[in-house]
Amino acid sequence: MSRIIFYLLIKPLSLFPFSALYLLSDLLYLIMRFVPYRGSVVKTNLDKAFPHKSPQERKRIQSKFYQHFCDLIVESIKLFSISEKEIISRFTVTNPELFQELANSNKSVILVGGHYQNWEYFAVATDPQIHHKLLGIYTPITNDFMEYVFSKSRSQFGLVLVPKKQTREYFEAYKDQLTVTTFAVDQCPRKRQKVYWTDFLGQETAVHFGAERYAKDYDYVVVYGSATKPKRGHYELTFDILESIPTQTPDGSITERHTKKLEQQILAAPEYWLWTHKRWKLTKESVSTPK
Repeated sequence: MSRIIFYLLIKPLSLFPFSALYLLSDLLYLIMRFVPYRGSVVKTNLDKAFPHKSPQERKRIQSKFYQHFCDLIVESIKLFSISEKEIISRFTVTNPELFQELANSNKSVILVGGHYQNWEYFAVATDPQIHHKLLGIYTPITNDFMEYVFSKSRSQFGLVLVPKKQTREYFEAYKDQLTVTTFAVDQCPRKRQKVYWTDFLGQETAVHFGAERYAKDYDYVVVYGSATKPKRGHYELTFDILESIPTQTPDGSITERHTKKLEQQILAAPEYWLWTHKRWKLTKESVSTPK
């Protein structure tokens, strides 16, 4: 069934021009106004994050989020047929020279960020614009065919996909090359993982500790990636060095800082974060890992 859906629906849709795909997005948004995807999760998350805002203000954020979310759906479909030139014109790195400077110092990078703006565009468009080889840690899809087509799409312009269970193996395999290894730091950890507890959007939140751990283990510079959306369908990505010498920082310092950076982005424009995931399902009562 997945093959039929892909070849008869998704792949043909990817050949449509953006103008037609955004009309489809507008239609999806109208549908989601009445049948919102994970509507209860989105509402609960917004209520937790913005209790000081009125119900009307939270509804406006929710509405803007679904408009953006529908754009993400059609933009992701387009990636199955997009050219390298077009994706770079739509997702532009504003300061690629930062990586040239790090390359001159023979420094690899841990790149941290969240599910903010368009992370699928990031996966496809970033590697051709920077000096280092881009690696992205991800969770493989259980459906073999969909895993194949999505992996092929995401890696079409250079990204190396790293199954999360093989992260250490990839670090060892690429340790003699200049790399940028990407960690999405806003997903809810599992109970058995080492986590860092902090305040995030007013909630006691468990944060993945992996980015900081690997930065210290391999002495890689930690960089934060911030994306903006100047207009519909177009994004700009800017990099900032978060920590140059991670081995000299106290435990938790890097994790605290990248969490606050993401929080600042969300507070400035909350509609661009992925509110459909259950960010706060892990509580201190359910896990014994100390802060």
